[in-house]
Amino acid sequence: MAARLSMARDRDSKRQQLSEEVADHVRELIISGKVTPGEFLRMEPIAEAVGVSNTPVREGLLALSGEGFVELVPRRGFVVTPFTEQDLRDLFWVQAQLGCELAARAAENITQAQLDGLETIVKQHGEAVESGDREGMVEYGHAFHRQINLAAGSQRLALLLRSVVKHLPDRFYLSIEGRATAAREEHPLILEALRRRSSRLARSLMEQHILDSADHLVATLRERGMWQDAETS
Repeated sequence: MAARLSMARDRDSKRQQLSEEVADHVRELIISGKVTPGEFLRMEPIAEAVGVSNTPVREGLLALSGEGFVELVPRRGFVVTPFTEQDLRDLFWVQAQLGCELAARAAENITQAQLDGLETIVKQHGEAVESGDREGMVEYGHAFHRQINLAAGSQRLALLLRSVVKHLPDRFYLSIEGRATAAREEHPLILEALRRRSSRLARSLMEQHILDSADHLVATLRERGMWQDAETS
């Protein structure tokens, strides 16, 4: 009996993971403008691109409908809803408010071991930027923020932040022109604020760090013509 329950939990976990992969893939298509508002999404190409069956595709699209990225139209399927510049800025604004509060709390609670770990991560991120290691930039960039969120000692707040951050796929950060280089300069400043136990400075630097990311991404998407139709209509 216990073995069957364990197998069932494993299957459910695997299905959830697959549907999350689908959701990540479709979010990226929407945010990058590769699919446009009003366009109906066919499940077969998505299933082929992600390497899954139609079932996790449907589950992933249902999850996205709850996030407002798509809408389920009866007897027709899932249609892409408008994703505006303000939508993007709103996501980053919420991320900034949660992130800067976690940074402020981390300044009060962080241990020396955690500071040492952050210093190593900052160095690794800088090396990834220098060598052009794009995957390393994302990995160590996320590790930097994850370590700060852990040091804050506020699990619920960190979980809320995670639910917001997932709206922007990891791979999409790679497309933000010049952002990795800017982060290489900003991360050491945040680390120094944490070393000084300055909650006010850590809060201010983290908020600006995240909002600057929004500015960079908006500029990149404008150059790609993401909101051109909305501006000319």
